[in-house]
Amino acid sequence: MTVPPFDPPGSRTEVEEGVAFTPRFDRDGLVACIAVDAQDGRVLMLAHMNAESLRRTLETGEAWYWSRSRRELWHKGATSGQVQRVVEMRTDCDQDALLITVAVGGDGGCCHTGRRACFYRSVALDPDGRAVLNPAGP
Repeated sequence: MTVPPFDPPGSRTEVEEGVAFTPRFDRDGLVACIAVDAQDGRVLMLAHMNAESLRRTLETGEAWYWSRSRRELWHKGATSGQVQRVVEMRTDCDQDALLITVAVGGDGGCCHTGRRACFYRSVALDPDGRAVLNPAGP
């Protein structure tokens, strides 16, 4: 199935209460997307999608992103085997952020550092009030 181009957002009421999916891309043509594990709900990663990667995600049922650093489409897991099969996709109230629940293939990880999730460090204040990162966990 080919997904047609996305319509521009309508009125506030249409965006917040209507049934049309009209993602609000930012000035760079991107929308933030959070991926969570379908098994345990753990937040795995935050990435961005442009209209093409969002269209491919909807068409294939697998997560596609836009790599801001490489400036190219990125099929998650194409080289690592950690393909993210989309179980569910949600959008927030004003359709400028996405939340996808995914089943992860391969070893179940998703972070390029080799960890299961990209959010592996916590931020805390040291005794002098400076923000520091706690040591990396698994």
